[in-house]
Amino acid sequence: MTIPRSLIVNPSDPGWYHCVSRCVRRAFLCGDGYAHRKDWVVDRLRLLVQCFSVEVAAYAVMSNHLHGVLRLDPRAVEGWTDEAVAPVADGLRAGS
Repeated sequence: MTIPRSLIVNPSDPGWYHCVSRCVRRAFLCGDGYAHRKDWVVDRLRLLVQCFSVEVAAYAVMSNHLHGVLRLDPRAVEGWTDEAVAPVADGLRAGS
């Protein structure tokens, strides 16, 4: 049985997490004509690290899934203001 993240992750404590994202229906993220997507995923990961309070220790982009070892540090955002965050969020939405 799955456990909600809200019961696993304490949002006020820093922590390292192994995150996995898989494709559905036997689809391929990369491979067989989709290898160009690997560069897009890596570039997007670099962008997201610059915008959010996340560190990446390691990652692997496979043909049908990806892994990331990520560190969340909620204390890093304590000084962030809405005025500073809003343009970043708008830029991410525009670039999606």
